[in-house]
Amino acid sequence: MTLPDTAPQQPGADRTFQVDLRGLVDLLSHHLYSSPRVYLRELMQNAVDALTARHALEQAAPAGSFGIRLYADRSVVRVEDDGVGLTEADVHTFLATIGRSSKRADGIAEQRGDFIGQFGIGLLSCFLVADEIHVVSRSARTPGAPAVEWRGRGDGSYTVRALPAAARPAPGTTVTLTPRADAGEWTAPARVQALARHFGSLLRHPVTFDDGSGGPVVPVNPEEAPWARTYPTPGARSRALATYGEEVFGFTPLDTLELDLPAVGLKGIACVLPEAVPAGRRHGHRVHVKGMLLSEQAEEILPDWAFFVRCVIDAESLRPTASRESLYEDDTLAAVRDALAGQLRAWIARVAASDPELLHRFLQAHHLSVKSLAVHDDEILRMLLPWLPFETTDGHCTLDEFSRTHRTVLVTSSVEEFRQVAAIASAAGLGVVNGGYTYDRELVHRLSEIRPEVSVADLDPATLTAHLDPVDRETELAAAAYLALARDALAVFDCDVALRAFQPASAPALLVDSREARHERTRSRLAREQEGGLWGDILGALRQEAPRAQLILNQLNPLVRTAVAIDEPELARTSAEALYGQAALLSRRPLRPAESSLINRSFLDLLAHALRKDR
Repeated sequence: MTLPDTAPQQPGADRTFQVDLRGLVDLLSHHLYSSPRVYLRELMQNAVDALTARHALEQAAPAGSFGIRLYADRSVVRVEDDGVGLTEADVHTFLATIGRSSKRADGIAEQRGDFIGQFGIGLLSCFLVADEIHVVSRSARTPGAPAVEWRGRGDGSYTVRALPAAARPAPGTTVTLTPRADAGEWTAPARVQALARHFGSLLRHPVTFDDGSGGPVVPVNPEEAPWARTYPTPGARSRALATYGEEVFGFTPLDTLELDLPAVGLKGIACVLPEAVPAGRRHGHRVHVKGMLLSEQAEEILPDWAFFVRCVIDAESLRPTASRESLYEDDTLAAVRDALAGQLRAWIARVAASDPELLHRFLQAHHLSVKSLAVHDDEILRMLLPWLPFETTDGHCTLDEFSRTHRTVLVTSSVEEFRQVAAIASAAGLGVVNGGYTYDRELVHRLSEIRPEVSVADLDPATLTAHLDPVDRETELAAAAYLALARDALAVFDCDVALRAFQPASAPALLVDSREARHERTRSRLAREQEGGLWGDILGALRQEAPRAQLILNQLNPLVRTAVAIDEPELARTSAEALYGQAALLSRRPLRPAESSLINRSFLDLLAHALRKDR
């Protein structure tokens, strides 16, 4: 906004801003402020800044001697404060600096930072709900100065005139709005009271509300912030903070920790959520600056991994953005974020050391969040890795429990690989951890850093097959013809077939086939199909010896013993295909179209054979 018309004029004559005020208000409503309701926050913020300056001017004044009074009926909304007030020169100065960030004088900028904030922008926000704004102010800095009246209108004009002392006998400012007919949603008395409570519940200055009905004046912030009060015992303090967190967020916290950063004047609480948060979802935090609510959805105050808590904080030194609805990303905010993260880590360490029952409930709900933290934080890794739950061949248990039984811990690279081998590995006495979930494989590999007596290795198919018992030579020879037919039938899937003996006997076959092996076979096939072309040369250069899948038949299973004795070639091929299909289904990996077709065909062929035999 440019300077107003400053040509000499008669007192009280209309002055006009050299901008389209309606266009500026439209810009504020659509691009700066999230809702017209912020008009009341801006007026209260201006009043708080003025009170802060008044206290700095009169430091001997008792606390609570200056305050803010709100009034609303069906015709007006009024905000009155006992702050430092304005002279006529101040009114012109601060309104003249609206939007002039590039030309703002250092002295004016300093004044605005000290006591008046974005006074002009705050007033302009009132045009979101009113067509006329009436300001009467008297300065405490210049006791002899008269009261001054500023009256602004939505058409961009305003008047300024001096008033007799009786118009405002005491220092301070009164802002009166005449609401538009379409702004009743935001200016009705009940709504004004609710908004005042919403924005100003933690203000340090007394704030009252009068609805004009003749009833009692209601305090907006009757109590201090819960962390600023005195309690008879530490237990009473903890219960009060937890109750406040439940009132604000609507859930009973698993635990409540107090936040305190004296360097930036920050105090507050962090409430631990009692249930897990979906991955990738972050809850916003309730942030107040100097007691005034800034945002209920401030995500930037904590790091990404801290999505297991919701915070209420009040800070002195954090810098709001122009809209005063979020925090400005600067070095101070980064330092605050790091410091709060440190306090959350300290809480985790304290719980791990002194409260096993709370630690169990916390990890049960938030193990994924803690795993994400442990990946990058060695201190948390050492404290909590042994207590984190993992899916293993012994069921869901902690690594501490699992490593007591298995000094060699094997970890799979995918969920499907774990599901393929879990039953057989368990029967063979191997200790296998499912490393297919987010963070799990990386964390399990770091177990030896904390438990040096435990060795960790990736599960290799050869490791598993080495624990399967070979069959005797006579059995191998008797099954040779069947195995040859089975290899031929499954060659299209690059699958070898072997006969072994393993537990549990109820498992007819084991399909050993990793995702990496399937990808390598796919590359090899594409290279063959593209041979001679550019892509064929590229894929050929990448090609390695393609590892084959392996279908291991269980000699201990009655069905397999019957199958290897089949002397009808077509039936033998069909049974091999059926065993492959059943093993592929048990692996729970996505089936290729050819595998789905094989399963359907082998089932129908076996059914047809059974029906023919019954005849």
